[in-house]
Amino acid sequence: MEPTAFVQVLEAFKAERLAPIVGAGQTALAEGAGGGDPTELLRVALVNEISVAELAAVWIPRTPEVDVKIAFARQAGDEAGHFQLVAQRLAALGFDAAAFVPPPDNALFAYLKGLETTVERIAAGLVTLESIAYGVNENFMALCASRGDDATVRIYRDYIQPDERAHQQLGQSLLAKYATTPDSQTLARATVARVLEIATAARAQAAAKLGTACFPGC
Repeated sequence: MEPTAFVQVLEAFKAERLAPIVGAGQTALAEGAGGGDPTELLRVALVNEISVAELAAVWIPRTPEVDVKIAFARQAGDEAGHFQLVAQRLAALGFDAAAFVPPPDNALFAYLKGLETTVERIAAGLVTLESIAYGVNENFMALCASRGDDATVRIYRDYIQPDERAHQQLGQSLLAKYATTPDSQTLARATVARVLEIATAARAQAAAKLGTACFPGC
């Protein structure tokens, strides 16, 4: 398939598979089940942000294409910045972010770190992971707004979400450049599907633990 057309088809496929993840948060909000401790939800954000920053950094030396290296470097830096913003917000809420210790990789990040090709990494990290983050962050912002937490909403609206959108767009352009053969396009589609499959299961488990499906992504 022509690469630009493939990316458009892949976006539609991704949106269909992403809908249940985003829909779970929307349903929770509509039913008044958007609970969860505010500090605990932001601590989830800390885990996500540092995990993605580390993932992108791990990929940089393993990826031969210079433009993709730079994309991952940009992503790593942006996610590190998000970590700092969330840490500052948590400090204002009384949580000592300096005492934060990232947990071991979960199943999703273990899978992501094992990806071997550039196309897989673009499809997983820039295209899919950031799409999940953008969608679930919209729900989280709505939850924060309902609680009057304008400071957290501002962090996501003004800083985090624009970066997540930019990462997705960068990933789409890189995928159009590198997913040019039937095999590479099949691999990209399979990677998107697998990331969303693992993420759906992981977020369902986390929602049960946190008491809400309205928690942030990366």
